[in-house]
Parts: sequence; structure tokens; C-alpha cells
Amino acid sequence: MKIESLHIGMKVRHPQYGVGTVKAITEKTAEFVFPDGAKTIAPDSAELQPHEEQAEITGLSMPLAQFIEQVVKSTADRMGVEKPGETVDQLGNRWQNGRVTLHPSDSSLQPKEVPLEVFFHKIVMIRNNLRVLEQKINSHEKLSDADKVEMQQYITRSHGSLTTFNILFKNKQDQFSGA
Repeated sequence: MKIESLHIGMKVRHPQYGVGTVKAITEKTAEFVFPDGAKTIAPDSAELQPHEEQAEITGLSMPLAQFIEQVVKSTADRMGVEKPGETVDQLGNRWQNGRVTLHPSDSSLQPKEVPLEVFFHKIVMIRNNLRVLEQKINSHEKLSDADKVEMQQYITRSHGSLTTFNILFKNKQDQFSGA
């Protein structure tokens, strides 16, 4: 590994010392902290490997900002994260520009009024977070199949509890399902 590729705080793997962190860099050597103590090593002659995932992009012919934007959008889509304005098109037409009003039982207290789009966005975020939780449970390598099924049942029950809000959705496929 070339010394130029190191940076302070970087994690590296050494065949003898294990995983360590770069603490200082000189012209030809670097100081690493390994589990058994600090070592000064010449990276060019040592069999160091980056411990962190590495990426190399060659022949990229697009602006960096555009590339980053595409990566972020793709990541947000996979995680089910949506902008508040993007959920409004899932809201049924009759509810557009509506308001939710909560009236306390004590008439001396003021009611709370919230734009329906804001309320709906929060419901959609609950749905999306439940989907992400479901994916994380199903892909978790340390949970047994029985544990996954048990946790999945809680998610299904949560969806069932939220079916009250299905009336707000424009499309049936976006609604909560308890089954």
C-alpha cells in the first residue's frame, strides 16, 4: 500500500498485527495503533490493506455533483425515504388541502389544527419505516427464522392498526394491510 493513499483515522489491516488506525504520517512511514499497541511501519514495504470498503471510479464522464445526486436518490429510494411533497400525490384527491383538527375534551383548551398533507406525510413515513424495519429483520444474519417470524407478526399487527388511515390513500396498493 502506498503512503499517499493513507489518511489520518483510516483503518488498515496488517497480516501480523490485525486491524489498526492511522495516527500519524511522515514522508516514508506511518504510525498505526493496533490492538496490541502502536507501531511505526513503512506502508510501501508492508502488506497493508485498507480495512474500509474502497471504490475506484474510472472513466466517469459526468459532473461529480450529478453522480452524487444519483447515488443519494437511489439510496433514498431503496430506504423508502420520501420528501414531504412527494407523498402528497399519494393522498386522495378529496383530502387535498384538507386539515386535521384535534379537539381536547377540556373546552378551555384550544384545538390543534394540522394541514392534512403534513399529517399524511407522517403516516407515510411510519409505513416506510415499517418496511425498512421489515427488510432489516428479514436480512439480519443473527436472528433465527423463528425470531424473524415473531418480529414480522408485530409489524403485521402494526400495519393492521394503521388501516384506519387507508381512507386517505389515493391508490389501494399504497394502503396498509394487516394480512
